[in-house]
Amino acid sequence: MAKTKIETDHKLNVRMFVTGLALVALYAIIVSVMLSLGVSTVLVIVIAGALIFSQYYFSDKIAMFSMHASEVTAQQEPRLHEIVDRLCLLANMTKPRVGVSEMDLPNAFATGRSPQHAVICATRGLMHRLSDEELEAVLAHELSHVAHRDVAVMTIASGVGMLAGLISRIAMFGAMFGGGGRGRGGQNIVLLEMATMLVSMVIYVVAFLLTMALSRYRELAADRSGAILIGKPSVLASALVHITGDMGKIPRTDLRKAEGMNAFFFAPALSGGSAATLFSTHPSLERRLDQLNKLEKELNG
Repeated sequence: MAKTKIETDHKLNVRMFVTGLALVALYAIIVSVMLSLGVSTVLVIVIAGALIFSQYYFSDKIAMFSMHASEVTAQQEPRLHEIVDRLCLLANMTKPRVGVSEMDLPNAFATGRSPQHAVICATRGLMHRLSDEELEAVLAHELSHVAHRDVAVMTIASGVGMLAGLISRIAMFGAMFGGGGRGRGGQNIVLLEMATMLVSMVIYVVAFLLTMALSRYRELAADRSGAILIGKPSVLASALVHITGDMGKIPRTDLRKAEGMNAFFFAPALSGGSAATLFSTHPSLERRLDQLNKLEKELNG
């Protein structure tokens, strides 16, 4: 099939490459830490391999399950399929699977390890609240994520933090229950386990910050590519404002339940103030709208 017509973002590719290298280094450190704890090499390989394999190959199923979503046919959701069909024709892309989450939370996300195994999912709340034109703009944004292949990198990146958290817990329980022997040897074991816990926590924070930095940029890249695909940046801006405003009407308990999927959402379920920018999965609403406004002027002379 010919190359997709969705704009390639070279800066995003560089960021994904650098993030990938950093993640490889973090995985190497984690493996070294596990070996220093006396964990067998075979078990280390099994644990790390199982985590990477399960996240990479089952990321779409995990995401769909967490959002109470299911794949739908063209007969079940003709409106949604018609929009995706039209976008794929414009983008010259293979059509991804289409899913619907029954949640009232107005949002959408794309997941899957590759364009051939991708799924684009919209929530029922999003479909009820947006016009066809706005819904198309949001799905164009999600289709851009599929074309950019950034979902797989985000999925693997989240695995590093999970593995680091697992090791810190192992070290913590080891220090609490396994290192209480008397004498110099017992003290050395406790110190080693405490040091391991500290290193694991640092790895977790570094992996988290790397993931968040990539997440913020990939949203800007998808905004730009999606808006160019449909030729209407102002419509995507309208959808973004609409969704952000309606998000405030959703009960906070429901938002917190979905917060774990923030990095994959079109708009964050919960977002902090300016002080939390470093830990945010998305750029600020103002920054996204500013980029779309500038793009609208560029496209319209």
